Amino acid sequence: MLFEIHIAFAALLLLSIVATQRGAELSLTFGGGGEVFTQRRGAEKFLFRMTLLFAVGFVGTAAGLMLT
Repeated sequence: MLFEIHIAFAALLLLSIVATQRGAELSLTFGGGGEVFTQRRGAEKFLFRMTLLFAVGFVGTAAGLMLT
């Protein structure tokens, strides 16, 4: 059961990271750019928080799998 939850967190984390990077150009992804950081709002803020939640869940289930 824990393994299936771990796989689900992995898939959700992957999708949320891809969705976050979807709007950025390739050069910005690899360190280009010079733009000023602005505050996250709306859907971007929600997606950022969900990405953090999925990352914590992924690490937590990985630790749980190591202990079993």
